[in-house]
Amino acid sequence: MLKDFADEMILFGCCAVALFAAPGFGAGVVPVLIALIFACLLLYFENDGLRLALTLVFFLLCIPVPALVFFLPSACFHLFGTRYRYFCVLASLPPLIVWPRIPPASLAGVAALFAVSLWFGSCAEKIRRLTAERNTLRDGGRELSLHLERQNRDLMERQDAEISVAMLNERNRIAREIHDSVGHSLSSSLLQVGALLAAGGDGRTRSGLLDLKETLTGAMDGIRASVHDLHDESVDLYEQIFRLVHGFTFCRVDFEYGFETDPDVKLKYAFIAIVKEALTNVARHSDADRVRVRFCEHPALYQLIVSDNGTVKGFDPEGGLGLRNIAERVETFHGNLNLSTRHGFELFLSIPKEGACA
Repeated sequence: MLKDFADEMILFGCCAVALFAAPGFGAGVVPVLIALIFACLLLYFENDGLRLALTLVFFLLCIPVPALVFFLPSACFHLFGTRYRYFCVLASLPPLIVWPRIPPASLAGVAALFAVSLWFGSCAEKIRRLTAERNTLRDGGRELSLHLERQNRDLMERQDAEISVAMLNERNRIAREIHDSVGHSLSSSLLQVGALLAAGGDGRTRSGLLDLKETLTGAMDGIRASVHDLHDESVDLYEQIFRLVHGFTFCRVDFEYGFETDPDVKLKYAFIAIVKEALTNVARHSDADRVRVRFCEHPALYQLIVSDNGTVKGFDPEGGLGLRNIAERVETFHGNLNLSTRHGFELFLSIPKEGACA
């Protein structure tokens, strides 16, 4: 825009010099003012069609006001870089009509200014095109950069999830090996010590065997506690629920998992049991073709929503053993349970985070 303004002012100044240098036209102030008004309008409006209309009006004004012919290069400047550039040929008509009243040398100067205007217009169009290409490349590069950032973030999250699953599987493997090898060895040792105690012996031997049995029993209890801890910590709620919904063949299941934090292991087992019972109720009492399982986390509570799009038949909310089990589990964690069968089976429960460690 600034370059167009500078080029327009240079052209306008050259046209004004050509007008004042022409014999018999040096005292014309009105043509200069008219040309200046049109130049300002052409700079102000950026619509190419409107600029074409203003330029054609200027062409017509050149007939009653021949001095405006000197400003034709300035008026055509904004058309050279548009799809209306070929209308500039009409600029030759006013000089042909009024040429007896304008000296040939002055017309030659106007023709030279046309060449300068054409060059300025071509350069301005090339700059606009390069600017548009640069902006397109910049926007494309920015979009590609954002896309790569999203892919990199997704890749890192997926990698973290795979590492977490691998760690949990390794914990399960270690717990299983400890239970199968060390646990069985200690159990056998305890049985052998018990057999020796039953066989009798002197007091010193019996006292040593009792001490050994007590040591082995303590070691066995410690290993059992460690194995349970490893197994409990290795429970991946998302993985367990995913397996449940993936193995549910009654109808399609839409699964959404929105937990950002890791609930207590007891709550994990409760969620798993509740989802299993809810899907069982859907399969038994509903004709749905789609079930939605949603886990939502809020600052103060966890939410679980299981709903389907079917019609519930033969379901007794008061007499179902499975529903009582769900209610008892929710009550254990000081949560709230709402059940609706009006528009299909819908189970909505919320558990406060402070009660999640009950």
